[in-house]
Amino acid sequence: MAITPVAISRKVLWRLALPTILFMLLSALDRVNISFAALQMNGELGFTPSQYGFGAGVLFLGFLGGQYPSVLLLQRIGMHRWIALSAIVWALCAAAIAFIHRPLQFYLLRIVLGLAEGGLAPGIVLYLSQFATDRERATTFALPMLAIPASIIIGGPLSGWLMSIGAPMGLASWRWMLIAESLPTVAFGIAAWFYFPDRPVEVRWLATEERDWLARHAANRTDTASRNDWRVLGQPVVWSSALLWFCLLAGSYGIIFWLPQMIHQLAGATPLQIGFINALPWLGAMLGTYFNSRHADRTGERFLHISVPALVAAVCMLGAFYVGSGVTGLALLFVAGLGLGAAQGAFWALPTALFTPATFAVGAVAINIGGSSGGLIVPHLIGIVREHSGGFAVPTVVIAATMVLAAMLVIFIRRTFFASTPQPHLT
Repeated sequence: MAITPVAISRKVLWRLALPTILFMLLSALDRVNISFAALQMNGELGFTPSQYGFGAGVLFLGFLGGQYPSVLLLQRIGMHRWIALSAIVWALCAAAIAFIHRPLQFYLLRIVLGLAEGGLAPGIVLYLSQFATDRERATTFALPMLAIPASIIIGGPLSGWLMSIGAPMGLASWRWMLIAESLPTVAFGIAAWFYFPDRPVEVRWLATEERDWLARHAANRTDTASRNDWRVLGQPVVWSSALLWFCLLAGSYGIIFWLPQMIHQLAGATPLQIGFINALPWLGAMLGTYFNSRHADRTGERFLHISVPALVAAVCMLGAFYVGSGVTGLALLFVAGLGLGAAQGAFWALPTALFTPATFAVGAVAINIGGSSGGLIVPHLIGIVREHSGGFAVPTVVIAATMVLAAMLVIFIRRTFFASTPQPHLT
């Protein structure tokens, strides 16, 4: 039969990339709903801003510690077992937070939750790399990232609505919301065990010739690598990329954990109203991630597709805060999210272009650990700064500055590591 790469890519998109978005979305809900729970939880339990900020960010202590073990487990037991077990464990941890009474309980459960979710993002990048060609690298890797803005677009209003209705069994609204939002994850985790193929050779919805073509042209042909090459951790480009990913994610983590409280302080809105306002930058992020990654793949250009949106995000974040909660401020908030998502969506095509099958897993996890450390540092930092400054002006400047630094790092990486042609592989 005639091989049609476009048809194969479309099947991979609908059968694998989009389902992985669902699991990324469910995991990202745990970062959204805690910001809404804080509207009532902090007062009920007596949490200070720094205690809440530490508890929100300490998730990433487990997240960082769990990434290499999780991805190595994925390589050993396969995608379908790995994602099912991860999802069920993190759902149970997320639900258990509804029963906390002291800060230490909050911290410990957030750490375990991070351990369960730790390898999800790099694991999905590694998994999809077996089914994506080099030309489609940015779009394929960006699609699961749509889950983060989608989780807030959906999860913000959902969390606000759940907290606005009567909770059963006399539960506090924030406790009921956390339990209710964890239940679908358990169901989808069980379903994943029976759904995902582990390798292209196991795919039943491709013809034999299509499976063979995909195995030869995939961005990461894992069957050619007998082991992980840990020497890649000595390559400066890995850690430069990790710092760039840290800066790009710092904006997201700052907004995810603190924007609902910022909106409440500026506008005095109800939880449901906050949910809809909070969704605006993430609607922009979702559009930016998808369209910018597609454009980056069509043109083959990666650097401007990261640096320019990062600068746009920085300017609009500052503008949205200083303009306030009117129409202009909301429009700037939307454009800030657009730039943030666009920069993140084009990112992974940049460093992964240098990886070989033996260095892919080790390098991708190292970069993601660097980026995820932003979640450990930024929420707590904002909590401390806010506690001492009494407002959100200085934290907003800090977040915008990280986006400017990201744009500068793109220039550095381009001049330092991509000056030669053809592109060198990391071995």
